[in-house]
Amino acid sequence: MSLVERIAQADERGLAASGLACLDRCLPLLGADDDLLRPLWASLADGSDWAAGLERARAGVDAAEPAGDEAARLAWRMLEGAPAARTAEAVRPWADACSVASLRIHRLLDPAADDTPAAEGLDSGRAGDTADLPPLVAAELRRQRTVLDLLAEHGTHGLRGALEVSVEGRRVLRAVVSRRARSAP
Repeated sequence: MSLVERIAQADERGLAASGLACLDRCLPLLGADDDLLRPLWASLADGSDWAAGLERARAGVDAAEPAGDEAARLAWRMLEGAPAARTAEAVRPWADACSVASLRIHRLLDPAADDTPAAEGLDSGRAGDTADLPPLVAAELRRQRTVLDLLAEHGTHGLRGALEVSVEGRRVLRAVVSRRARSAP
């Protein structure tokens, strides 16, 4: 099943975890504390309202959209675009947008990415054709599918695994960002 199909079939908790995991993996671009989104993860686990945690998370990053760095802007927009109401109707478009944004971020940062138009490769990857994706993007796509599968198969019990997948992806992205900063002139 493609990522697009998984998102279309996911329930509210799976969608919220999917979007949150994408955002969590991209936190290094915002210079945010690794625990910034913990209250949101906790609200998914206990079923509580996440609006207060979302406002605290937004307050924990620069209020202005980052200038100049497209990857950071995409990550900032994921956080800003998160709906206060955690319903399937509100979260589904956000989760889908986070999926696309996270893949675009990974494509922008992947040193192996070629000059193929980003949207073309990402759309085919989300539809299931991963043959021509650069390694960083392919790994992010696998993480997104894994998070949705964990929630679909294990419900609330899949949240711990989803968080672990997210933390691992954040470490990878942090390393890529660090290497990129060291090699910049």
